Amino acid sequence: MQGFQLEIFPEGSAFIQRAIQIWQQLAATAIQERGRFMVALAGGSTPKKLYAALAETDGIPWQNIWLIWGDERYVPPDHPDSNYRMVRQALLERVGIPAEQVLPMPTQAGDPAQDASQYEAQLKQVFRQESSGDWPQLDLVLLGIGEDGHTASLFPGTEALQVQDRWVTVGQKDGEPRLTLTYPVLNQATQVVFLVTGANKAPILKEVLTTEAHLPCQGVNPRGRLLWLLDAAAAAQLPLQMALRKA
Repeated sequence: MQGFQLEIFPEGSAFIQRAIQIWQQLAATAIQERGRFMVALAGGSTPKKLYAALAETDGIPWQNIWLIWGDERYVPPDHPDSNYRMVRQALLERVGIPAEQVLPMPTQAGDPAQDASQYEAQLKQVFRQESSGDWPQLDLVLLGIGEDGHTASLFPGTEALQVQDRWVTVGQKDGEPRLTLTYPVLNQATQVVFLVTGANKAPILKEVLTTEAHLPCQGVNPRGRLLWLLDAAAAAQLPLQMALRKA
């Protein structure tokens, strides 16, 4: 991969505090420049820890923050597997963010393609000021990776990887639909941060950061900055010269 930053922290509070610092720095700049901070959220256990910590952090200007979702399982919003449900419990129920600034992906139509189109139309209304040509410009995109190299709901060998003319499309995992932002949207962001923790991610992380692009997460190459924020366990198999680029 090209043009990325790498920071490695011990597992625990230092990792989360660095993520919070990035959030606060980007928020301050975006709000000063345009009056609002636009973030795409990730699902997963590591982002959940970040959201819970953000809820306990003083001084975050929630009145000026807008949240969208990078992807969502096609389940009802109260389903245990719902990314929205996770974010609601970890963060939304604990902070004073205006309801109209929280934009979860719809999953109620019974037609994933219809819901993807609806979400895209909603985002186009919200982002009419923060757009570059045909694409929105998110201030921050949070992502994770799976052990198969997927990110958001962009899975290996699926049609969603080829979508270049939509903001939102339907991804597939084991025959089950998901909604996901597309590469053109992810790659228009000012800052993309991959949050990766745990020894189970070490093999795929080594492959991602040391080989030519062939995995979905390697298709994320934003016009802005790309940061891989790792804990020591996830970084354990990286080459020494790369691992030395730790914070």
